[in-house]
Amino acid sequence: MAALTPPLGAHIARVMSGRRTFLEPALGPVERLVHRSLRLRPDREQTWRGYARSLLAFSVASVVGLLALQWAQGLLPLNPDGRGAVAPDLALNTAVSFVTNTNWQNYLGEQTMSHLTQMAGLAVQNFLSAGVGLAVAVALIRGLTRRRAETIGNFWVDLTRGSSTCSCRCRSCWPCC
Repeated sequence: MAALTPPLGAHIARVMSGRRTFLEPALGPVERLVHRSLRLRPDREQTWRGYARSLLAFSVASVVGLLALQWAQGLLPLNPDGRGAVAPDLALNTAVSFVTNTNWQNYLGEQTMSHLTQMAGLAVQNFLSAGVGLAVAVALIRGLTRRRAETIGNFWVDLTRGSSTCSCRCRSCWPCC
């Protein structure tokens, strides 16, 4: 693990700073498509307040979206076992824990969640919450190293890059996640 840390850290630093990596030919066009479709400007940075607002807005939207998915799962497709709506307290606990990357599960996944809820809700949050965590860590580092700067990066760009960097959740490929 100690031998992998320098090259993986250097790779993540290149990714998060927008420099070219060996994955650029494959992931670069996808990243640019995401930025264009969401009307993001990678060259436009945010102040810490703007970054924090974006982070909080994304987190609240993620919790609300995951709650809605759990409550509506009985009406949605990919529910062959006919799972009904998740109880409100359990749904809130699950949504907050997956969005905050604690992934505390107080249920039996296959007996509570539909296939769609597990795929489009919980699995997606496994990627996004790791990306948010990496974005926050990078913003903190930028804040400490850019003492005189007014900006700390762009949350949306950092989230996009961090989610693609931390797409492997096994922790043996990318120890940063």
